[in-house]
Amino acid sequence: MGCVHGKCCSRYPRSSDTDSGHFREAGQYGVYGKHILTERALEFVHVPSHDFHLEYCVLTQRGYYPDSPDKENQDSFCIRTQIQGNPNLHFFGVFDGHGQFGTQCSNFVKDRLVEILSNDPTLLEDPEKAYNSAFLATNSELHSNQIDDSMSGTTAITVLVYGDTLIVANAGDSRAVLAVKDGTRFVAKDLSRDQTPFRKDECERVKLCGARVLSVDQVEGLKDPNIQTWGDEETEGGDPPRLWVQNGMYPGTAFTRSIGDSTAEKIGVVAVPEVILVQLTPDHPFFVVASDGVFEFLSSQAVVDMVASYQDPRDACAAIAGESYKLWLEHENRTDDITIIVVHIKDLSNLGAIASDGTSGINIRPAMLRTGKGTSEISINTGSEVYRSVRSHFSDMQPSQQLISMDRSPAIIFPSPIHPREMTGNG
Repeated sequence: MGCVHGKCCSRYPRSSDTDSGHFREAGQYGVYGKHILTERALEFVHVPSHDFHLEYCVLTQRGYYPDSPDKENQDSFCIRTQIQGNPNLHFFGVFDGHGQFGTQCSNFVKDRLVEILSNDPTLLEDPEKAYNSAFLATNSELHSNQIDDSMSGTTAITVLVYGDTLIVANAGDSRAVLAVKDGTRFVAKDLSRDQTPFRKDECERVKLCGARVLSVDQVEGLKDPNIQTWGDEETEGGDPPRLWVQNGMYPGTAFTRSIGDSTAEKIGVVAVPEVILVQLTPDHPFFVVASDGVFEFLSSQAVVDMVASYQDPRDACAAIAGESYKLWLEHENRTDDITIIVVHIKDLSNLGAIASDGTSGINIRPAMLRTGKGTSEISINTGSEVYRSVRSHFSDMQPSQQLISMDRSPAIIFPSPIHPREMTGNG
């Protein structure tokens, strides 16, 4: 949701391409509205330690801002396979920039975060510690960089596939979601919790750091600032609670964690991620990593339902982007930037972890967070909290990465009649 000024504060240079050269922002709508993304090859990478593979695709689309028609996409993403040269270690991340220099911030972070992780020799021994160190080191580097991050920054949601384990690290309000097969249904299980003042724990934490937590109407005196109940994000998304300094009308962030945002850092916005480890089973057919532009009007379950309705993740990306775009314009006169990574988990045949009730499910071990104000534990509402620590014995198989193309009936995106333009800019 970004800063109080939205994500259209200025114009910036186009961001660079991501690590995966096949993926750039969807350039334009093709003939009869068919999205050009569907003409691209599907990426594929093998995970030899457990003999399964990942099929994945990404789409990033800049937002529509009628007051800033030339604004560049502030979202960026990074897909890097075979981290540290390991064929069983693959990284997927989405970074949602905000503020005047949000594009530069998100691109800096998507490059440096994965580099720091890749160069950390403890990554496989203690991934939780490595992730915390990488987020904080990236934050420190951004502060000392020539990019002005005093009122700009980026959220970060990342998923590291480590054999048959997912390591999820989140700072901000973008989201990772895992599909869980339940009979003929696919149930959405959030792998991250949006870090916003809607969360009581996060709200109290930033208040202890000196933040005023008020909606725009409250800080402008239109509503009683003493009423500290804002409902939930679904009902109060239009005027959410934000963070303000004690005697000023800034920075107005609607999130409580991010990378950058040095001014907001003084009132409790931290770069410390919430980290969880998830054991994959054959009942987990895919996961989604996406910016909050997707989830502003679509629930996690709606996104999972849409992915499940398409065999090809390219079609799912196109359909979700189209639906998100349409819903934004139904509710507002603009859209947010939208970025989606869909990853299908193919041919995983391990027995998987067994939940405490004897059924297969999603098994999560929350990571311990060190925020400088004591140690707390994240509680993710995903059912069983049983986690079986896995130390995979990686094989010596050579890295395998291929492209897959297939015949299918691609998804269609219909751009709004008031905005039938191409999607430019890079993620």
